[in-house]
Amino acid sequence: MDRLVGVGLASVLETASGTLLMDTPGYPQDYRAFYLGHAAGTDVLRTAASALDWLVLSPAGDFDHGGARTGGYRTAPAGADSRISHADFAIALLDEIDGPRHHRTHVGVEAG
Repeated sequence: MDRLVGVGLASVLETASGTLLMDTPGYPQDYRAFYLGHAAGTDVLRTAASALDWLVLSPAGDFDHGGARTGGYRTAPAGADSRISHADFAIALLDEIDGPRHHRTHVGVEAG
């Protein structure tokens, strides 16, 4: 089976309460059209009647731009305060490519 792994936005992930992060109070709306574009792309994957095994992986919140690699991460719902280093996100992405654990979904990861 073919597999597609892409990188997405936390803005379109659900928070623990089920609300999309972009719809939470105080979340920046300057790029809402961009968020909605990403959501539409993921919706195409969700509704496609194909055998494609896909995954969209996102930081659960944002990147810790100065953060060092810790070697740890965990899946998490979206949260504006959630952070992950670029290096740990890369490890999460490569782990999903090498040993798929999530299928046909959008998953957030944070430092762990």
